[in-house]
Amino acid sequence: MSKRSHTQLQSTIDPDDHPIHKSRSPPFRRSVTLDDIGEFEDAWEDEIEEEHVAQNPTNDPDRMQVDDGEEEDSIETIVEDDEDETHSRHPETDTFIPGRHLLEKDEILEPDDSVYEIRHSMQVKWPSLSFDVLRDNLGDQRQRYPATAYIVAGTQAPSAKDNELSVYKMSALHKTQNDGGDSDSDDEDDADALDEDPLLEFRSVPHFGGVNRVRAQPLPPSTPLPPVSHPYYVSTWAETGKVHIWDVRPLIESLDTPGFTHEKNRTNSPVFTITSHARAEGFAMDWASSGDSNPSALRLLTGDVHSKIYLTTTGQAGFNALPQPFTTHTSSVEDLQWSPSEPPVFASCSADQSVQIWDVRIRGKRSAAGIDRAHGSDVNVISWNKLTPYLLLSGGDEGQIKAWDLRNIKKKGSAGSDPTPVASFDWHRAPVTSIEWHPTEDSIFAASGADDQVTLWDLAVEQDDDETIDGAGGPNEQAIPPQLLFVHQGQKDVKEVHWHPQIPGAVISTALDGFNIFKTISV
Repeated sequence: MSKRSHTQLQSTIDPDDHPIHKSRSPPFRRSVTLDDIGEFEDAWEDEIEEEHVAQNPTNDPDRMQVDDGEEEDSIETIVEDDEDETHSRHPETDTFIPGRHLLEKDEILEPDDSVYEIRHSMQVKWPSLSFDVLRDNLGDQRQRYPATAYIVAGTQAPSAKDNELSVYKMSALHKTQNDGGDSDSDDEDDADALDEDPLLEFRSVPHFGGVNRVRAQPLPPSTPLPPVSHPYYVSTWAETGKVHIWDVRPLIESLDTPGFTHEKNRTNSPVFTITSHARAEGFAMDWASSGDSNPSALRLLTGDVHSKIYLTTTGQAGFNALPQPFTTHTSSVEDLQWSPSEPPVFASCSADQSVQIWDVRIRGKRSAAGIDRAHGSDVNVISWNKLTPYLLLSGGDEGQIKAWDLRNIKKKGSAGSDPTPVASFDWHRAPVTSIEWHPTEDSIFAASGADDQVTLWDLAVEQDDDETIDGAGGPNEQAIPPQLLFVHQGQKDVKEVHWHPQIPGAVISTALDGFNIFKTISV
């Protein structure tokens, strides 16, 4: 899979924020096209208001106000029918399904805000290939609005010297105004759904070379951030072939503390640089810890395009990059995941089409078990279920998503064929670029693809024998898997998706045209 960089363009275009909803009873949509004189009108013949230009009233170069107004060319209105109503197949009311339906020349999509609890889009100067969610001290299981979220991301700028590592603070995330017509909502909920723009503030440090992947030091659930004197480590895989480790705590403090002058405290240099990969570029990277916030118990795995995996540990003397690599893969290592239940064990996937399981205690640095042909092409991403640790997800270059029961994987040297996945989905029409289990629901996961879709799934959903899948009547039509809960669209070249661990159900994604953060009503 070609994942090395975004298109080298400055992201200055307005994002086409056009998510599509899929619930267990798919909504119907009423589309509206250009009228005879070329003006955009909706189904009730009201003109669509032009989107306001984002303003920066504070004149702070690190603070921007993001306008969530609709695109002036958003012309499709989405409405839900009664479940008992007979569903017609008229184009003006047909559910738009990616990969099956095509937009006509004068048609585009509009989001159905009645299915979102929150939905916000945020543009940045340069696109980010990767990001990670930072834990904060605002509490777990947050349900109140406006919400706030912190992320760390690296840029993909045209020039190596223009790249940065940035900490973003997304605030004033109000509930989305929707047309659901729920008259039972109380006054408090209505007050949360203010028609105000979110704020995106950030602090950055220079980062030479584009950032292929970013991963933050793991902190245990329900554990507050360590004291200010403690570091908060973030690692970056640079396109230069080096892995840098940074302390982003000063950047967070600069965003949160009035009067904090981050210019004097910004950490312009990494605290440690891993050079074990001999300038070979890479993407795979994952942190592990002993289950507490002690920075001396951290371990970091990094994998490169030359099939090598290296382990870096921490101790009283600081970081230590171990010299001997793990060497079973025969092609680029695409993703790495530590086991959530066995500290010495980790998994990897590769362009050699395999998924391997390793134990760092085994001499010779060879994998202990594996699925030699997990996919028919490159295996791009994996995710290890933290609640049911024998389940592993994988996403391939051919667009397939597979769920594996690791109890069925054969050990190296034993007879037998590769196991059969416990579930397999062919929904995405292009390479799967990211996949992640829900942090608190062991059957739900999110995925993204190069087909510009972010999809939400639930393996616990089974199709009723009497259920009719919408639109699956023709021999060439793609059936909607009953496990597919939601399809979010509108971003271009989606690269990575993560659940927010402290805001239940909230999803953040990065793409060529910036970040989306959304939470659906159905998940």
